[in-house]
Amino acid sequence: MKQTMWLENRTFGTDFILLGLFSQSKYPTLFYSLIFIIFIVALTENATLVLLIQSDPHLHTPMYFFISQLSLMDMMYISVTVPKMLLDQVIGIHHISAPSCGIQMFLYLTLAGAEFFLLSAMSYDRYMAICHPLRYPILMNHRVCILLAIVCWFLGSIDGFMLTPITMSFPFCKSREIQHFFCEVPALLKLSCSDTSLYETVMYLCCVLMLLIPVIVILSSYSLILLTVCRMNSATGHRKAFATCSSHITVVFLFYGAAVYTYMLPASYHTAGKDMMVSVFYTILTPVINPLIYSVRNKDITAALKKMVWSKQALANFHK
Repeated sequence: MKQTMWLENRTFGTDFILLGLFSQSKYPTLFYSLIFIIFIVALTENATLVLLIQSDPHLHTPMYFFISQLSLMDMMYISVTVPKMLLDQVIGIHHISAPSCGIQMFLYLTLAGAEFFLLSAMSYDRYMAICHPLRYPILMNHRVCILLAIVCWFLGSIDGFMLTPITMSFPFCKSREIQHFFCEVPALLKLSCSDTSLYETVMYLCCVLMLLIPVIVILSSYSLILLTVCRMNSATGHRKAFATCSSHITVVFLFYGAAVYTYMLPASYHTAGKDMMVSVFYTILTPVINPLIYSVRNKDITAALKKMVWSKQALANFHK
């Protein structure tokens, strides 16, 4: 018995404990099943969207290239946090080592940062398509799209490389129980016994910069798009332009709103419960909502999906 306790203390002494979502729920089994279904649906939706865009030549355009990148990010985004949370609930061990916590934090920050910049690249693409339609195929060729995607991933990784080492270097001499379901920076800072006020100010400024640059690009793009649309005499042109941009604007509001709450509002606005619910929204629900926003009202996506289903049915009938 003593040997077992010694082994546990040796193994988990420096580990963190993720209290997670299920400890707050009166019906953990039902909640677990719901999260598991959402996770599977998110992976299926985003993987299907990526597959459709890659397989259908009609979707080999800059707009759909960026949508496929967004789906790829969403698949990775939800996979960073949810599988461990679900596995912990099954096996009953909620520990996470400091290196694993740091890796999870880095991946999460990188993906979130990359998505911020990708949304701004998508707005720039819409600006070029609507305001410069004749030069659009040249200005937004495949090489330019690849370059923009690489830049988004690189800028997102800067956020991870900056915040992760500093956060993990603080001494954690308080309770090592994280009031969260993954290693998020604000949740870990609450466990530190040192003064983190200066770092929180720097992190705030960093997040303002990370949000400000994409927001400026998005606002500028849509301001110019609005001016161009207002000059159009065609009602069909108006509808097409607004239909093209409305999906992206919806995703921007959902994602940026949650980020502003988490990283930019003062500590007095935050509670463990609120922070967890907001994190659930943008780490678990957003990857499910995004593919629906881009596909439900999109005729090209629905046509490609029907084409894929029909081809599979035809192939199945042929083998019969």
